[in-house]
Amino acid sequence: MFGRKRHNGQRGGPVTFNAEAGLLSVRVGDENGRPLPGTQMVMLHKRTQRQTKVVADEFGLAVSTLAAGTYAVSVSARGYQAKNSTVEVVSGDHTSLDDLRLVPDENRQLPDPGEWVLDPDHTAIRFIARHIGLCEVHGRFRSFEGSIVVGKQIEDSTVEVVIDAASIDTSADKRDEHLRSPDFLDVRRFPQIRYHGHRFRRAPGDRWSIDGTLNLHGASRGVRLDAGYLGLRTWNGDRLGAVATTELHREDFTINWQQTLAKGLVMVGSTIEIKLDIQAVRAGT
Repeated sequence: MFGRKRHNGQRGGPVTFNAEAGLLSVRVGDENGRPLPGTQMVMLHKRTQRQTKVVADEFGLAVSTLAAGTYAVSVSARGYQAKNSTVEVVSGDHTSLDDLRLVPDENRQLPDPGEWVLDPDHTAIRFIARHIGLCEVHGRFRSFEGSIVVGKQIEDSTVEVVIDAASIDTSADKRDEHLRSPDFLDVRRFPQIRYHGHRFRRAPGDRWSIDGTLNLHGASRGVRLDAGYLGLRTWNGDRLGAVATTELHREDFTINWQQTLAKGLVMVGSTIEIKLDIQAVRAGT
């Protein structure tokens, strides 16, 4: 059924080989049965040691086509304990794992109420822009400060970040000067970029949705962060870790500079991807 033929580049008959494969799937939910999108299923073929990874969709469904054989399978999501099993994948057949409900990781306790200050040496504010439709330009801001105030109810927490706009760095001096100019950030008129997050909402796993206001280039717009909580550690004080992403559209903040190349190709993409890696220290420790 799955076999096919190919030629080996020499005269004579075709060389036949078997491409035997089967289907493996799992549907993953949290302790309350809600889907866990982004769950990772890792499959290791016991004989060949070949590893395959797939990520669950928005419904918590992960599906992979695999060579027939015995696999060690690990299903994991951030903020939850992984589940491991051994599965036999049969050629031409569909193997479905039982619907899994992952158990929360007890090591990911939430921080106590109080103020947590961003550690600039272990925090990064990065962005990615598309250049002439061919490649990504990666950059970051070198100078910023901020804090997270954890409320008695975690949903009542707030986050405040102030960025020095002139500290933009894409590892290209001429490009950075252009980005600081009135064509883009206009740092003389608007020296600071500010974000105030005021609404925390929990999502499945370690995910959080943070609604807030971004003040950039003289314009204020609502911005939602898709955040992930990484837990607590003790090192030179009590620390918490988090990651967050969002997308911005330059035109929403009146940053409209553009050049059009041949055939209507634009120089700089409209959408800017933001990535945050955060480490904060409890104030007073």
